[in-house]
Amino acid sequence: MKLSGYRAVIEDDRWVPGSFSLVVDGTPQSHVNADDPSQLFFEYIQRMGHVIDQLGLPGQPLTAVHLGAGALTIPRYVEATRPGSRQQVIELEQDLVDLVRTHIPWPKSASIRVRYGDARDVVIRLPEGLRESADLLVIDIFSGARTPAHVTSVEFYREACTLLRPGGVVLVNVADGPGLAFARSQAATLLEVTGNVAALAETSILKGRRFGNVVLVGSNAPLPLEWMPRLLAGGPHPSKLVAGTELRDFIAGASVTTDATAAPSPLPSKSIFQVKPRSD
Repeated sequence: MKLSGYRAVIEDDRWVPGSFSLVVDGTPQSHVNADDPSQLFFEYIQRMGHVIDQLGLPGQPLTAVHLGAGALTIPRYVEATRPGSRQQVIELEQDLVDLVRTHIPWPKSASIRVRYGDARDVVIRLPEGLRESADLLVIDIFSGARTPAHVTSVEFYREACTLLRPGGVVLVNVADGPGLAFARSQAATLLEVTGNVAALAETSILKGRRFGNVVLVGSNAPLPLEWMPRLLAGGPHPSKLVAGTELRDFIAGASVTTDATAAPSPLPSKSIFQVKPRSD
């Protein structure tokens, strides 16, 4: 990719016909079932999908903004399950989107608009008509295997969350390892901005035992507690959701991240996510 210097490739899924993986610099970034975009593969993406399923009425179109494109897995999911949704995707690397569009095109009928540039810069420049209009904001920004520091701060979240309508939901993909210092600080930061946050992940990840993805769910309105059993029942298992007092215990005094203190997410061990080049 021209701006980051990373190498992006799209590989056929050996086990699921019609499916593809986007691999960036050896790290799997996205998985798409082109034949059935409603089928989600990665665990954290499935958890995001379960939250999206709870928004509004089943099948009701949404207004969604996605910061970070990948292979447009979630925008495709929203279009498949909520036809007629209006979606904005913001991505730094135009050549990445061109690669995905060429090899895994999404339906021309889908109302998915792609804007190019740094997510933080583009959010500031979005039309005023988008402010307080989004039912859903998805923040899934990675440069290689890490989230850049400038999109982890309270200043960034404050600007991004101006896109949410009253009661809208923001989903943040946070990757962290044992101890979860980064995830806890991100939960504290999002809580400072939205006032209501829950965290979803595999049980062992939330206990800080291994590296993995934590999905943060934030809203400027109280999160409906009736969602919780359905989110957990939807899997993948074993899973855990923390909210309310348990979420504050999870944060455990972690500091709110500011522009002055922000740092990239921790770099995972190559043995965790990276895949070897295929020989066939």
